[in-house]
Amino acid sequence: MTTVEQLLGIEYPILQGAMANISTHKLVGPVSEAGGLGIIGACGMSAEQLREEIRLTRAITNKPFGVNLMLQMPNCDELVQVILEEGIGVVTTGAGSPKKYMPIFKEAGIKVIPVIASVKHAIKMEAAGADAVIAEGQEAGGHIGQTSSLSLLPQVVDAVAIPVLGAGGVGDGRSVVAMYALGAQGIQVGTLFLSAEECPISDRYRQFLLDANDTATIVTGRKAKEPVRSLRNSMLEQYAALEEANAPHEELEKLTVGSLARAVHDGDIETGSCMAGEIAGMIGNIRPAKQIIEELFAEAEAVLAKLRIKY
Repeated sequence: MTTVEQLLGIEYPILQGAMANISTHKLVGPVSEAGGLGIIGACGMSAEQLREEIRLTRAITNKPFGVNLMLQMPNCDELVQVILEEGIGVVTTGAGSPKKYMPIFKEAGIKVIPVIASVKHAIKMEAAGADAVIAEGQEAGGHIGQTSSLSLLPQVVDAVAIPVLGAGGVGDGRSVVAMYALGAQGIQVGTLFLSAEECPISDRYRQFLLDANDTATIVTGRKAKEPVRSLRNSMLEQYAALEEANAPHEELEKLTVGSLARAVHDGDIETGSCMAGEIAGMIGNIRPAKQIIEELFAEAEAVLAKLRIKY
């Protein structure tokens, strides 16, 4: 059986989550250079911005990296053209089906790995020709589904024949082992890479993450069926209260327009959206991306060596 490492040409079976406004060459390059698969988050980019990010990443590493497409973006066709022209080998997708682009991706030899949050969507993506899927549990940061990794992952693994990677809840070696025990053949990690030295987030966002505990996150947008997990702050608590009171969409939108950029670039942790997963409380220090990856898998090996199951 082909491993995730062989499929993608990487050393470690780890993909870096594509975080909008965050997953630029500054993080992607070091992750790929360290043996994982860095992924550029194309959400919000123009075609030329994506091209520039690809070229800046190649200036850092000659190892494989990918691009994430949010398929509801109005300029998706233009971004796909850049991906083809620049010879990208791996595309992850979200917010829709890549079926429209699958023939040209396949012709170009591009591996397509959709992020899914249900068995139904995993089956659809396999039928569309996906090379693998990333099953993301609701523990993850950013846009999420409604099922936890512990329940979602084994059901997806049982439903499809293509490789499944686990995402949502990976914070240390123990959770890596858990993902594999549930049937994953690799992992995707987002929140943990927010603590990478190279991650281009504001210092206040980074410190907010370091100060987080096990109950530090909040999910907003469930009523609108667009749930998002972030670090709790006054703006998001106000949003949740308004949402519970069935406030108009326009009133809710006023609170959050531009909020991710405010957090990432301006360090606004009061009215910004500092997206992060439930493992935020496990993060206590800042390390280079290479060290994060190496220690994550070294911890996993140590856990496996000590694991004893009694019947």
